[in-house]
Amino acid sequence: MKSVQDYIRTIPDFPHEGIMFRDVTTLFADPRGFRMAIDQMLHPFAGVKIDKVVGLEARGFIMGGAIAHQLSIGFVPIRKKGKLPGETISQDYTLEYGQATMEIHTDAIQPGEKVLVVDDLLATGGTAEAGIKLLQKLGAEIVSTSFIIDLPDLGGRKKLEAMGMDVQILCAFEGL
Repeated sequence: MKSVQDYIRTIPDFPHEGIMFRDVTTLFADPRGFRMAIDQMLHPFAGVKIDKVVGLEARGFIMGGAIAHQLSIGFVPIRKKGKLPGETISQDYTLEYGQATMEIHTDAIQPGEKVLVVDDLLATGGTAEAGIKLLQKLGAEIVSTSFIIDLPDLGGRKKLEAMGMDVQILCAFEGL
């Protein structure tokens, strides 16, 4: 029987030489693989109260929407700066090649709401950390974070756990 990891394609030297890009589009394109990933991401939260699923741009929207649908709860996107039309708050974060800014609508989360944060890949943890900080500013209670892939050599999981976050991972790939 195939695992989630079996559906993920590796593309060498993308976007730069020496990088082994873990491409989840092959997982999303396969109905069994996609269903398996969503079911496995949901499993740890059976019986847990969650008010909203928060997806990190951009592939976090794909799983986040599916998970929110399965739980019959709302979905909230955290987007790159300038992509949301309403009033927002922002959080800067560092990337391996510079800085970026994430934003969330100020009315997307009410204080005390329990949220699940999802994305496809956890590498250095910078994007997830920025998303968590935005949610904390709005008073959210973060139940957990959930990712399809962890790249443990880059330290993102340790960073999020040091922030007190629960981290759920479906599979891991060594290296970059």
